[in-house]
Amino acid sequence: MRSESFDILIIGAGPAGIAAACAASHGNESGKGLRVAVVDDNANAGGQIWRTQIAESKGATVRNFWSTATKAPLRIPPGAKKWLERFQWSRTRTLTSTAIVAAPEPGLLLAQDLTGPLQLNYGRLILAIGARERFLPFPGWTSPRVFGAGGLQALVKSGLPIVGKRVIVAGSGPLLPAVAATLKKQGGQVVLIAEQADAERLAPFVMNVAASPGKLLQSLRMKASLIGVPYRTGSWPVAVIDRGETLRVTLQSSAGPREVDCDYLACGFFLVPNLELPALLGCDIQSTEKGVMTDAFQQTTVSNIFAAGEITGIGGLDKSLIEGQIAGHAAADNQPAAKHFFRARGRAHRFAAMLRQSFTMRDELKQLAREHTIVCRCEDVTYGQLNSFQTAREAKLQTRCGMGPCQGRICGPACEFLFGWKDDSIRPPMFPVPLENLVS
Repeated sequence: MRSESFDILIIGAGPAGIAAACAASHGNESGKGLRVAVVDDNANAGGQIWRTQIAESKGATVRNFWSTATKAPLRIPPGAKKWLERFQWSRTRTLTSTAIVAAPEPGLLLAQDLTGPLQLNYGRLILAIGARERFLPFPGWTSPRVFGAGGLQALVKSGLPIVGKRVIVAGSGPLLPAVAATLKKQGGQVVLIAEQADAERLAPFVMNVAASPGKLLQSLRMKASLIGVPYRTGSWPVAVIDRGETLRVTLQSSAGPREVDCDYLACGFFLVPNLELPALLGCDIQSTEKGVMTDAFQQTTVSNIFAAGEITGIGGLDKSLIEGQIAGHAAADNQPAAKHFFRARGRAHRFAAMLRQSFTMRDELKQLAREHTIVCRCEDVTYGQLNSFQTAREAKLQTRCGMGPCQGRICGPACEFLFGWKDDSIRPPMFPVPLENLVS
């Protein structure tokens, strides 16, 4: 088995991981250089928020320095260019298309890339593995024309034709307008945006955005790009009927149910941190919403392991960049440099707390699933089959819920919301791998 060794290993090449790499590559306070590497299971750096696209028109591009998957120039999302250029010139080794599958002992991770298994030895580890969408089951949600909101956005950025397609964007969170803006820009017809949170609950979020010049400008630009698209608060999907070529979506609100036809439904109920790897490594978790527990320097409860970005709580791009820099400097033993970001992190954490409060899931969403509604898509386990169990372990033993290819990443957060279950049985491999890769 191939083996690589690094002083600092960063898992995740999104904004937090890139910021950590840029900080760590400067070395420690004495100026000593360190071997730094970033690992990501995607083909390119940038994560979900800075997901790059193959350029199809003129615009800002940078050389594809972080991946050998393609030599074509890439279109760089606004705001990402300076960070990707800093990352380009940092002394960072980048391992893309590489997934972490196990953590057999301290200082060692087992991974798999396109060529086979790989051992990654590290002195210090920074976890910057971000978040994923939360999906809640309702009748019809397994239709092939129903996508995650961010999932459809990623597919469109990767080339899925959307021109002329009618799309409803629904669920919860600030991701919804961003998804709608992307779809509309690419030629999609956004019928409406349905946000489950009421306008009253969203008021603190709106006020915070209005008080921040940067966020306000970004919000105004997005609003301008969505002129003509209705934004309905206190509205959520309760059922979908797949008619083959189209969908009929039933949306619930205080005014009662309403049926709307579309070609695609993009639906996601805010975000949840990716906590499987930190849990496997023994890091203490505060909660699903607040993520991994860290100290002032982003160090977890496990020695030499740091965490930054959305896995310490959903808070957006600024929080990820700030925490990434703190973790990178701290992992490189440059605590004075890390302290420069403490005040900014405090503001970012207050914004994160406000986000959680503004987009809290309403109780009515727990009543969406019916007895025959599938909850675990991998193993075809229904709500009625799960409703009689008291714990995730009981349900897993009797129904295989959470034991499919996604390893509970889809149904786990849904079951936690619906039943209050906590699944603590995180075991390797983290992703499906050939058996010979685990024994070689």
